[in-house]
Amino acid sequence: MKQILLYADSLSWGIIPGTRGRFNFNQRWPGVLELELLRRGNQVRIIEDCLNGRRTVFEDPFKAGRNGLLGLEQRIEINSPLSLVMLFLGTNDFQSMHNHTAWHAAQGINSLIMAIRKAPIESGMPHPRILVIAPPTIQVPKGEIAAKFEGAERKAVGLAAAIERVASENDCAFFDAGMITNTSRVDGVHLDLEQHQNLGHALADTVQRLVV
Repeated sequence: MKQILLYADSLSWGIIPGTRGRFNFNQRWPGVLELELLRRGNQVRIIEDCLNGRRTVFEDPFKAGRNGLLGLEQRIEINSPLSLVMLFLGTNDFQSMHNHTAWHAAQGINSLIMAIRKAPIESGMPHPRILVIAPPTIQVPKGEIAAKFEGAERKAVGLAAAIERVASENDCAFFDAGMITNTSRVDGVHLDLEQHQNLGHALADTVQRLVV
């Protein structure tokens, strides 16, 4: 059984756009991915560590614990042995209380990669490969989250390219989710049901190559 850790935010937690509800496991993209890999005969388990509002390395002034760097090394230790770690973060770095650019978020991803690689792992256990996933392009935020993400669509310009550069510099695999799907038509930030399905299926080939 190959274990894969997904370290991510609400786009992967599966928040239903426009609500505080959550898609079921077989509906959100990590579940779609796991079920597709199992269907292909790959014995895998995807461990979801997805926190709503999680940043790369930045603090949320209103909610504690959203700095993605805090506790990451321990999560690698807790869940070892791991064959793969998938990093899918960056969107929340552009909430309205932050004045960040794509470069800042990409540097945050770089720090997370460093933390994964220096995490304490028991002797004989593998150091996991890392797949960095760039979030899809943020659209103009709508609905209840509009104020929280005001201006995010402007600040995040160039995010995928900046993250790809960091992934390449660190010899990590890279996947641009924006090549597969847009963000939700409902709120401009999260993923609709169909978008979860499309992303999960699209990632199957990449993940299979990395863990087989």
